[in-house]
Amino acid sequence: MSTLQAPTLDFFKAAQRLRKVVTRTPLMFSPNLSRKFGCNLFLKREDLQLVRSYKLRGAYNMMSSLPENLLENGVVCASAGNHAQGFAFSCKKLQVKGVIFMPIITPKQKVSQTKMFGEEWVDIKLAGDTFDDCAIAAKAFTVANHMTFIPPFDDDKIIEGQGTVGIEILEDQPEIDYVFIPVGGGGLAAGVGRYLKTYSPETQVIGVEPEGAPSMTAALRNGSPVTLDEIERFIDGAAVKRVGDKSFRICKDVLNDMVLVPEGKVCSVILQLYNEDAIVVEPAGALSIAALEQYSDRIKGKNVVCIVSGSNNDIDRMQEIKERSLQYEGLKHYFLVRFAQRPGTLKEFVNHVLGPDDDITRFEYMQKHNKESGPALVGVELKNSQDYNVLLENMRQYNINYTELNKDDNLFGYLV
Repeated sequence: MSTLQAPTLDFFKAAQRLRKVVTRTPLMFSPNLSRKFGCNLFLKREDLQLVRSYKLRGAYNMMSSLPENLLENGVVCASAGNHAQGFAFSCKKLQVKGVIFMPIITPKQKVSQTKMFGEEWVDIKLAGDTFDDCAIAAKAFTVANHMTFIPPFDDDKIIEGQGTVGIEILEDQPEIDYVFIPVGGGGLAAGVGRYLKTYSPETQVIGVEPEGAPSMTAALRNGSPVTLDEIERFIDGAAVKRVGDKSFRICKDVLNDMVLVPEGKVCSVILQLYNEDAIVVEPAGALSIAALEQYSDRIKGKNVVCIVSGSNNDIDRMQEIKERSLQYEGLKHYFLVRFAQRPGTLKEFVNHVLGPDDDITRFEYMQKHNKESGPALVGVELKNSQDYNVLLENMRQYNINYTELNKDDNLFGYLV
């Protein structure tokens, strides 16, 4: 056996513990993606797991490995998402009392969903406006009540449990050239990566992070985990400021590459999966597929696996997902327009500045009590991204005084 196999990680014992608890998710061949990239593309459908993500594997593996006296004292976790649901399900299965800390801003849908999985075995406490504040409160509660904290990724037993995804992949498809794995705190990448490099060392293991939360990329460049000052939290299942110390120590040895993917690209993939394959995924679940274009030349003719990590997507987010996708694809643009104070300027804008296929999707004066002189917020949706330069040229030709909000993050966030 390879020396890469850490003595503290026994994936096969973890698989035995999980055998009667987790769903063995399918490794599904994707005709559409295979055709698009000229390879044999398989999706590891962890979105079909019992709690709709792989997180159940790590949580149950760690909790079921605890000594009886620690289980009797109860367990605690901090999470606003998939880890909380895997934790809650494990509490009910093991009949262990659990306390789940979630940020105060957590949507009610997520709170009720978590409660549904844990039923009477879990209590939910809302604390802090951010996850970091919530985690501090959870750990303080753990110490004060002599309970055991179940972390989302930085523990050997968590990593070991997540690594069982790798066992199933190789059992279903022994010859894999590339595996793309979403990375947040690094637990899934560490577990699956370690297993693959032990039993299929030629497989290229590619980690994928959101462009706005590059915590593993920063850690690898630095040589150790670093805490990012600010992150984009849209891809919440993979948006962490700092990766785990234990997961990093494994990832630095088993990851062949790290890929950063724009949040807008992830949104486009979510919509494509839904429209073309009727697959509903959360933003983190689409990360691995969103990275394929950056590897399109290298994966041609290869056997490729993308881990679809979860499908806990709030339907209320779909409008934002569509909006981000349109902006990423260059089809949606916002302008602050100061129309000339003369009759017919708005009609001129619609008839001559906009192209035949352009559409105004938003229009409002920014100074509602003085419409005659106030600028207008104008949202324009294009049919083709190539029409963007034509639109700008038309605005220059007709002397339209405008500010493009998409190019100013602060102004865009304030006005749009």
